[in-house]
Formats: sequence, C-alpha cells, structure tokens
Amino acid sequence: MCVPAVFLTPRHIEDSDPSSYSGSSEIILASRSARYLVDLALALLTEQRTPLPFKAYARTKWKLFPHYDCIRAMTDMFRAWYPRDRVIFRSNMAPLKSVSALVTVAACICLSLAAPTGQDCTGTISSMDDVDDAVKCTTVNINSFTVPAGETFNLDLADSTTVNMRKPLMHFFFLPLRSLATDFSEGDVTFGNKTWDGPLFQISGKSVTFNGNSHTFDGNGPFYWDGQGGNGGVTKPAPMMKIKISGTFTNVKVLNSPAHVYSVSNPAALVMSKLTIDDSLGDKPNSNSDGKAAGHNTDAFDASTTHLTIEDSTIMNQDDCLAINKGSNIIFQRNTCSGGHGISIGSISSDAKVSDITIRDNTITNNDQALRIKTKASATDASVTNVTYSGNTGTGLRRFGVIIDQSYPDTLGTPGTGVKISGINFVGSETSLSVNSKAKRVAVNCGSGSCTGTWDWSALKVTGGSAGPINYKGIKNFTSSYAAIL
Repeated sequence: MCVPAVFLTPRHIEDSDPSSYSGSSEIILASRSARYLVDLALALLTEQRTPLPFKAYARTKWKLFPHYDCIRAMTDMFRAWYPRDRVIFRSNMAPLKSVSALVTVAACICLSLAAPTGQDCTGTISSMDDVDDAVKCTTVNINSFTVPAGETFNLDLADSTTVNMRKPLMHFFFLPLRSLATDFSEGDVTFGNKTWDGPLFQISGKSVTFNGNSHTFDGNGPFYWDGQGGNGGVTKPAPMMKIKISGTFTNVKVLNSPAHVYSVSNPAALVMSKLTIDDSLGDKPNSNSDGKAAGHNTDAFDASTTHLTIEDSTIMNQDDCLAINKGSNIIFQRNTCSGGHGISIGSISSDAKVSDITIRDNTITNNDQALRIKTKASATDASVTNVTYSGNTGTGLRRFGVIIDQSYPDTLGTPGTGVKISGINFVGSETSLSVNSKAKRVAVNCGSGSCTGTWDWSALKVTGGSAGPINYKGIKNFTSSYAAIL
C-alpha cells in the first residue's frame, strides 16, 4: 500500500523545492475516491505548481515520502483489477530553478498493498494471500472471495483500524478527463467446505470499525447440517465468527452458519449493530436430519464478556438468540429473534458471574421461550444478578413465556443451589408475551436458598397457555394468575 507519494532521483533530494516545479501530465487514474481523483487530475492538468494531493509539500522535505515501492505496487494492483486495460500513470515535471539532477515525479495512488509501517495506508483483501500485508494498514478493504476449506480468515488488526466489506463502487478513469468508466465489485465472503472445528472467521484488535455494508459471510451450512449440531454427526466449524475486538461491528450478514454463529469476547467496549443472521433454511429437514430441522445449535451470539451492546439486528435460527455465559454490562436491545430458543442467560457453569444485564425493546417470535435464565444443576460458586427486562414483545412462544430454571440440562427438574440469582426485574415499559395454547406462561425453578432478594415484575404481562410453577416467593407485583405459586 502507498499513500499519495512523490518520487525523485536520488541526487539533491533534500535540497529540492517542490514549489519550483511545473509541467504537464499525461495520466490515467483509477481509484475508489472520486473526489480525490478529480482534485488530482485538475491540479495536474492545469499545471498548478503545488497540486493538492501533494499535501506534504509545504515546509517539508522530499524525504517525507518514503514509499519507494509504489510504482511496483500500483502496477501489480492495476494488472489484477484491470487485466484487459493498458494503464498509464505518469506525471513528468521539469525543474525551473537551480536543481542539477533530472527530477522525475510520479504521483502514486495505491490502494491494495501494505506499507511497512502499517499506518495510514489501505490494504485490500481479495484472497487469503493478501491478508498478512493488508492487516498492517489502518484501513482494510475486503473484496469478494472464497476462503479455502479448512482455513480461518483471520484479521489480527492494528489499533484503530477501519475494515470495509466492499460495496459496489465506481472506478474513475481520467484520460485526461476524456472518458469515464465504471466497475462493480461484490463484497461477499464464502467458505470452502470441510468437516473441521473452525472458526471460519476471526477478528481481533482495539478500537476497530468494521463496516459490513450489508455484505455476507456465507458458511455453507447445508453441507454440515444433520439435525445434530454440536451434539453429534459431522464435525462443524463452531463458532463460525469469533469476535475479539473493541469498537464497532456493523451491517454484516451471516448466512447459513454450520453451527454457532458469533462468539464474542471483546477486550473493551464493543457495539454490534444492524446485523443479520439468516439460518432459516435450517428450519427444514434434509436427507441427513432424520425428519428434524437440519440446523441445530445455531446460537446467534454467545457472549462471555463485558461492556457489549448488541442492537438493531435480525436473527433467524434454531437455538438461542443470545446466550450470556458470563460477563457484565451487556445490553441487548431492539433486536428481532425468530425461530429459535429465545434470549438466554446461561447456561451458567461453576465460577461464572453475570451482572448488570439489560434486555429491552426486543421482538421474539415463534421461539421456544422468550426470556430464559438457565443454570447448571451441578454449578458452584456462580451468580446472576441485576438483570433488567423492559419493553420486550413475544408471540407464538412454544413452551414458555419466561423460564428461570436451575436444573439444566433438565427442564424443571431437581434444581441445584450453587448459583445465586438476585435482582431479576421487569420494570419500565411493559414486556408483553403471548404463549401458545400448550405452553406455560411463567416458570421459576430455584434451588433452596439460591434465589434471593425482592424481584419486581410489575411490568410483565403474559397471556395464553397455562400457568407454570413458581417456587420462589420473592417475586413482587406480579399477577398470580400468570403462574402457579408453590
């Protein structure tokens, strides 16, 4: 990758005065920054002495332009992008003052290869071969390509990197300004098929901005789906997407994950927004699923982290829409969950701590339950505290509206006592849930002494179905007709 750069013959470089050069230019330019190219073309064609793109001219020396591989990089890039075009990129300027060496100035705009410093450059990924160089840059563009089977597309990014999955974009050609052409490129990434553990994609870094631009990571789920998920059958890459960044991760679509979709373990605050997970094809049986839904264990978000927000996203899957295994300060808001097992805290294992969780303004349709807390019966020294539900809506719920169960992996079995649960509240805007006729509205199955404190459920309304068992008496402001208080 090269930034806009100026190249001189070695002699008298530091004594050269850029303002003393003028001349005409014969250029062909190609870039995704149309405004920048227009400025550059007009500057050169009008023979301005200090063309705008050479922005480091003033009070600097030529040695500030160190990227001497630009011409080679530019040539490689153009040959890859436009194999049928002849590209000329030349700017010749003659000295007007006392400079004894012939000076050739080449204005170089290179968008694809990484500079050694890894800063202030743009790397483009069109194959796995491009990754190592691209991640040295603080801007990384991902073009459409297929990741070979059995490989992880791994982005280990520099701090404050921006990553773009490529939108259809225009390339502008100036001959000088005589012709205009367009080229459209996709930005979807697909993965080759192989029975292995994965992950298929992994990203790490701090203060990262990831712009999916509505493009897709396609996991080719039908190749793996057998109705068993991670419980048997063929080995499946899981998770498909391992997210280990802080910053933002936005506008990405995941299609047909083999099993679990996102595993999130961000190093600092992360906002994931406007995401789509579409595993709806897995709702149907296939030849390997013995009449069951082919997709299984397609959890959307498995979170073991702190300071995470997931918002404004759409999930269609066959398992948990969200599963918080441990962590704190997690917000899950304005999301739509369809077809799966609802929004879950757990299953909680030994030593896991969960606190300060907000679940609000979500829509849950045709799930086994809307809202669930599940802790393992065998777990010890663990806790779930300060969970707030507000403004959620659920319809078509197949088994429960709300279930809090300390007997996992059983359902409403003998509860354990090693996970302390406190501060579970339905407050603020009403959470309104409608369950199917054979479903239970609410069930709470706490171990002896393991649920504590007063829980305010004044903003929970559940209709349909029948009352479920509640064995904890610390729930206040809740209409008893919704449940059978034991």
